[in-house]
Amino acid sequence: MRITILTLFPEMFTGILENSIIKRAIAKGAVEIKLVNIRDYTTDKYGRVDSAPVGGGAGLIMKCQPIIDALKANTTDESKVFMLSPKGETYSQSFAHKIKDEIKDLVLLCGHYEGIDERVNKYVDGFISIGDYILTGGEIGAMTIVDSVVRLLDGAIANESIEEETFEDGCLEYPQFTEPYEFEGQKIPDVLYSGNHEAIKKWRRKQSLKETREKRPDLFNKLDLSKQDKKLIKELDDGVVGDWETKAIEKGKKFIK
Repeated sequence: MRITILTLFPEMFTGILENSIIKRAIAKGAVEIKLVNIRDYTTDKYGRVDSAPVGGGAGLIMKCQPIIDALKANTTDESKVFMLSPKGETYSQSFAHKIKDEIKDLVLLCGHYEGIDERVNKYVDGFISIGDYILTGGEIGAMTIVDSVVRLLDGAIANESIEEETFEDGCLEYPQFTEPYEFEGQKIPDVLYSGNHEAIKKWRRKQSLKETREKRPDLFNKLDLSKQDKKLIKELDDGVVGDWETKAIEKGKKFIK
């Protein structure tokens, strides 16, 4: 996959591109990432890329000429150009998958200041918003998109890690623990020491449903619950431990430290 980022501040991306998963994905050839400085394309003799809005108003607006010339120089017929903008669809995990599955040449345009000349819109394929709040520019949004898409690419991280992550099945992820078994009075749930993989999977699903219902009811209300999900939710509502969990714990007691 190829990702091109058009920005006035390419130096902002140094950290994200030279560390962790993205660095590894680049090294493996899973993704090629190119930073384009919009300022390099201005024809203004003073090197300006912004100007006061016509008709008056606060702040400065990014000029159309340098952006459009930068797009023309760095896109092909296969490119899909997205502008970071509050006008766009709110970004989500499903959106990340769509980009990963359907786009081979992604171009992200980062706005700055008070906005971008409206005439640039003709040259983009869509808009993406990462949330209903204001940032100084589109760079942080672009980093978010790059990170979320690249980690889905083959070879970036283990497939099983992706499959069990938050949002992959519409739920928040289940609680995770590390040794020791007890720390300051808090113990790891005994079922996780049972050695019963089916019971552990079922417990994790139950906790995932619990976390989602409590912390993100908006997500929970969209779930297509299975028969087993409904039984697990009933256990939560009744405040009971299922027989399946009790039996698994009893058989696995010898593993508990």
